[in-house]
Amino acid sequence: MKIGVVLGTNEPETAWNAFRFSVKALDSGHTVRVFLLGAGVESERIHQDAYDVPEQIQAFTDRGGEVLACGTCLRSRQMDGSALCPISTMQDLVDLTTWADRMLTF
Repeated sequence: MKIGVVLGTNEPETAWNAFRFSVKALDSGHTVRVFLLGAGVESERIHQDAYDVPEQIQAFTDRGGEVLACGTCLRSRQMDGSALCPISTMQDLVDLTTWADRMLTF
């Protein structure tokens, strides 16, 4: 199954769970793409002892998962894309939505 995930928060536990789910889905044989929207573009910067979000992002991409980050959301925070979270557009989110068999929002 092709699963699209939209993460729209920088709340540590929610972001951590979104990527844990995504890793598990990849391990279960699904294809997963994550789109970071709004405060979700800050996910790579979340550092909290209980919820190691960057570690989960790395585990996700190491397994072949794809992360896209809203360019407008990044720019509004004076942030750039990264190798793990490249700058993307609303068209990329539309394409992700039409590509996916299922969409989840965290």
